[in-house]
This record gives sequence, C-alpha cells and structure tokens, in this order.
Amino acid sequence: MVSELDVLFAALPLLVVGILLVGLLWPATRAMPIAWLAAIGVAAVVWNMPPAWLAAATVEGILTAIQILWIVFGALVLLYTMMLAGAFDALNRSFATVSEDRRIQVILVAFFLATFLEGVAGFGTPAAVVAPLLLGLGFPALAAVIAALIGHIIAVTYGAVGTPIIVGIREPMDSVFRIRTALESEGVTAAEFSVNVAAWAATYHLLVGVLMPFIAVAMVVYFFGERRSIRPALEVAPLCLFAGVAFGVPYWFAAWYVTPEFPSLIGSMVGATVVVGALRAGYFVPDEDWEFPDQSEWPDHWLGDIQPGDRGSVLSSEPRMSLVRAWTPYLLLLVLLVVTRLVEPLPALLQGETVTILGRELSLTLWSISTGVGQFTIGLVSLEWAEIFGTRIGNEIDFGYVPGMWLLASALAAMVLFDMERSDATTACLEAARKLVTPLIALVFVLAMAQVMLQSAAHPDAPPQSMIVVLAMATATVFGPAYPFVAALIGALGATLVGSNTVSNITFGPLQFIAAENLGISRELTVGSQAVGGAIGNLVAIHNVVAALATVGLVGQEGRVIRVNLVPLVYYTVFVGVWTVLFVYVLFPDVF
Repeated sequence: MVSELDVLFAALPLLVVGILLVGLLWPATRAMPIAWLAAIGVAAVVWNMPPAWLAAATVEGILTAIQILWIVFGALVLLYTMMLAGAFDALNRSFATVSEDRRIQVILVAFFLATFLEGVAGFGTPAAVVAPLLLGLGFPALAAVIAALIGHIIAVTYGAVGTPIIVGIREPMDSVFRIRTALESEGVTAAEFSVNVAAWAATYHLLVGVLMPFIAVAMVVYFFGERRSIRPALEVAPLCLFAGVAFGVPYWFAAWYVTPEFPSLIGSMVGATVVVGALRAGYFVPDEDWEFPDQSEWPDHWLGDIQPGDRGSVLSSEPRMSLVRAWTPYLLLLVLLVVTRLVEPLPALLQGETVTILGRELSLTLWSISTGVGQFTIGLVSLEWAEIFGTRIGNEIDFGYVPGMWLLASALAAMVLFDMERSDATTACLEAARKLVTPLIALVFVLAMAQVMLQSAAHPDAPPQSMIVVLAMATATVFGPAYPFVAALIGALGATLVGSNTVSNITFGPLQFIAAENLGISRELTVGSQAVGGAIGNLVAIHNVVAALATVGLVGQEGRVIRVNLVPLVYYTVFVGVWTVLFVYVLFPDVF
C-alpha cells in the first residue's frame, strides 16, 4: 500500500519544477538542474538507490537527450539552409499570395505552414518562423504569436518527424521493467505499442482538432477585431471546417497505416494543396476581405519592438526560386524517411540488428566491448551502452535510424541543389549548433530527472514501486473510474511544466500506462490520450510562449498569451477527456 508520505516524496521533483518554472518563471536551464537534484535526493534517501544506479539513470537520460538533439540539429540545419538559400521565401510567398483576407492567412500560414514546420522540425520552430511571417504580413505582434501557437498544436504529437512518439513513448515503455514485462506477456513490443498509441492519438486529434482552424481564426477576429465578435469567423466556418478535414483525414490515415513519423507532414502537405486548390478555384472565398482595425487604433500591448509590415513587404522582391524547387528538400526528406522505415531490412539494419540478405548475414555493428562501466556495442550508425556502471540500466542511440541523419542528408542535398556558397552552408550549420546550447542544458537535466524517477525501483533493494508508479497508483486511486477523463489533462500539465510533448510523454507516459493497468482499462487508449495532452500543453508552455514572443519583439506579454490560450486548451482537454471515457468504457473496451 502506498502511503501519503511516499506520494509526497515521489511528487517532490515535479513540485520543484512547478514552483521554479511556472511559479517563479525561472528558465529551464536553472530550474531543471535543481529538479534533477531533488529527484536524486529522493531516490537516494527514500528509494535507497545507490550512487552507481543514480549515475546510470542519469546517463540513460543524457543518451536520450543526445538522440533528441541529433534530430533537432538536423532539423535546424535544413531550416537555416532553406532560409539562407531563399527557398523559404518562396514557400512563404506561396501562402501569402493566395488571399489578402486575414482569416484565410491564418488558415494557410498559422495552421498549414505551422503544422508542416512542426512535422519536419518541432521544438518551437513553428511559432519562431510563423509568428514573424504573420507580423510581416501586417498582423499585430500579439495576434501573430497567439495564432501561431494555436495553429500548430494538432501536429505536435508527431512533431520533429515523430519524436514525441519514437522517443517519448517507445523508449520509456521499453526501459521500465514492469511495463516491458507487461507488454511481453501480451506478445507486444514497445515499438508496436508506440505505433498503436500514435494511431489512437490521431483518432482523438481528428475528432477534436478538426475545429482548430476555426478556433484559431475565432481567437484572432474576436480579440483583435474592431468589435469583440466571432461573427467574422462564422463567415468562414465552412472553409475552416474544410481545412480541418483536409488536414485531419490524411493525418489520421498516415498515423494508422504508415508510421508515426509522417502524420503531421502528410496532413499539412495534402491539406494545404487541397485547400489552396479550392480557394484558387473560387470555392469558400468570402464575399469581403476581413482586416484588422487601423494600426493607429491598436492598444500598446498588441505591438512589440518590431513593427508590423504589410503584404507588400513580404512580396517586395521577385521570387528567386520556383515553388517546386523550394519544396524539393522536404520531398526528398519524405522519401528518405519512407524508405528507411518501410523497406525491409533497412529499419533493422539501421538500428544495429543483424539481418539476412540473399542468405548472407549483414550487420553494421563494428565491435562490442565489455568494460568496468558497461557493455558497449558500436556500429556505423548506432551506439549502445548496456549495464551502465554495472547496473541493469542501458540505452542506445540509433543515429542512422532516427530522423536526424536524414534531415542532415536532405540539408546537404539542398545545399547542392541551391548551389549555396560554402560560407552560407557553414553559417547554417553553425547557427543550428548555436541554437542547441540552451536546449542541451534543459533537455539533459529534464531527461535525467525523468529517468531517475522511472528507474528508482530498478535496484534489487529498492521499494517495489518507482516514483512514477507511486504517482500513478495515487492518481488512479483519487480519480478512480473517472481517470480517463483527466489523462489528457495530466499530459498537458506535463508539457506545460517542461515545454515539451516528448518530455511529457517520457515523464508521464509510464504513469498513464500503469494507472490504466491498475484500473483494468485500455493502456493504448489511455497513453494515446497522454500523447494528445502532451501536445496541447504546448499552448501555454512558458518556453514556447517566451520563444514565440521574442521573435516578434514582445517579450513580457506571456501572461496575456497564456490567458487567451487557456480557451483552446480547456476545449481540447475536456473533449479529449470525454472521448477517452467513451473509448475505454463503451466503444473500444477490449483494446490492449
């Protein structure tokens, strides 16, 4: 039986995160090292984890952080390559020239472009790119940030080419002994479980997120129109719904029948093509263009240090690149990812496994070394460290399988395709590396804290339940059968605290699994709700809000953005909660 004191100690690291990060608004680079120390202290004193096991769990978190940063680095190199070559200007023009109506610009830029960027890069990239573009089109700075944050949320579950699922769901499910054992007893691998979770998460998103284009438009016209009214949004409601369906259907199909890497990419590319085609054909075009009030009437808090431009400023110069050429690197990325994930035996080979081709065994593993600090398996595109510091804790980095390798390959191809100067190519790489410094510190300590909490019961002399299991059992006890209703909210709170869907899944995914197991309800559906909640928490995550505001020169208005974005956050968590309850108890009670 779990005592109240155990629950309090188990929650202490997360309380530290909440107080320092949310209450005192400390940056993650300061708050997370302290939270990690709190986890270390609780694990050592209350859970009796020896120093070697604490160090091993910390190293496991660091290895996961390196894998995430490898993906981020590749995404940023490709992004900066596109920007420096002028390809991104061509993509921007393709959206900006379709219509002068601000509502349509919200749909095309804040929804479709933002979801596309989330699919290929993630980690705050959509708001950082889309908000300045909207500002350049003439949006108030505050409206640009709110629209960009709301617009990309449905894509976050599969952001950075599936990182929140691949790293956030699959890896912790495979590393927690209790969960791995439960999966194995059902003949399910962690990889198969994570794919199923991704599919159910897309189902929740389709049912609830189809209205997100309308909500983004409604928030802009209500808070930034001449009168506080959503009537202008209702005028384009058919277009908003059409956009939501055009995105949601291929998005859902990709999650169920392709892989978790592609839903956001496929949904945004197919949806944008369909919607732009419909608009150019004259369908769903409003009778009159909607515009913001004259800039002289804008309140001071709408504006930052960077003045809004207008449509003409974005289109002031002639395009240097065709749209087809500009899209080519991302199309190449899509092909590379499909091939390396669906064409056997490449997936196994790139993950360090031995495969048989034409009767001959082939492996990219170079050598395996046993040392006093663990077992190392080193390959051409992978690195595994097992039995870290003599424990049963281990982790691996599949450099060749995770999207980072193919993002970099696409960036290198783009440099050749665009005939970039060597200095510009170097700048793209250096700028991407520079952007990693702050996330490096934050991610290392966030993931180290999460792994200490996850592995706190791994030592033979430790209590039977880890800190995460204790929290899961307590949460399930408090909410009882109503737990599925708050599963998405828990995921959202996690993302709000740490600013990352991936880290929210790592931290709370095992909790949700075990809570569902204790209640005897579907683990896939419950963890799928977590994956959705971890996405929508980014609406009010301090890191995302600050980063987006900084791009438009409006730092200091975090409170206003968070208060406004609570509206779509409440909408999403409530309705995902309702659907989760219906799924686990009525519609799909037999799902694993």
